[in-house]
Amino acid sequence: MNKNITLTAFRAIDHLSKCEIYRDGHNSILHDYGITNITTNTAEWMHNPNVYCVIAELNHEIVGGIRVHVSDQNSLLPVELAISKMDSGIHRIVEKYREDGGVGELCALWNAKKVAGLGISVLLTRAGISVINQLNFKTLMGICASYTLPMFRNVGFTEDHSLGNNGEFPYPNSEYIAWVLGIMNAETLDRATPFDKKRMESLRDNPKQSVIEECKKENIEIQYDLIIQK
Repeated sequence: MNKNITLTAFRAIDHLSKCEIYRDGHNSILHDYGITNITTNTAEWMHNPNVYCVIAELNHEIVGGIRVHVSDQNSLLPVELAISKMDSGIHRIVEKYREDGGVGELCALWNAKKVAGLGISVLLTRAGISVINQLNFKTLMGICASYTLPMFRNVGFTEDHSLGNNGEFPYPNSEYIAWVLGIMNAETLDRATPFDKKRMESLRDNPKQSVIEECKKENIEIQYDLIIQK
């Protein structure tokens, strides 16, 4: 396969057609796993001016993505919608972070089967975190499944044990365990591993770059274009 892979960042409302492809691709992957009840799996986010996307494209076809939602007083973060019925304390935590330098959420990570195993997920995650210095908020939150927890720890997240069952939730259904992630300083990246921190700082310093990334199966040249036009 000729791997011409690009990662591009943009504000959702500025590229609705790309958002629709993103949503359809994400939905397809969720359905493959029998997951049909994601609370934020709607089109509303596409029309929210405080939502930003990073997409992965293979030969100009969208094959993955991740979103950043910036908290405001008009809409709830996806993590609030996901777990508030199980633990309403999530609202207090988000409000606290919003008043202390701002808060956002990294969410809706997916990649298509044709790039499964390449390591696109971690590249998208790093890219999503790297653009936050353009969005001017301090704390980043998220929710992840148990099998992705090590990856999210590597990029600087820690589990919030104050919520749910010592941080665990049955989500999106009883067959899965999810963790609420928080306490990540999106400005300093101080909890990330040295390698992940170095890569994210490089993407902040040079959001447009071409890099040979060390992926799971092989090294792949990735074109990054992470400047968000406002």
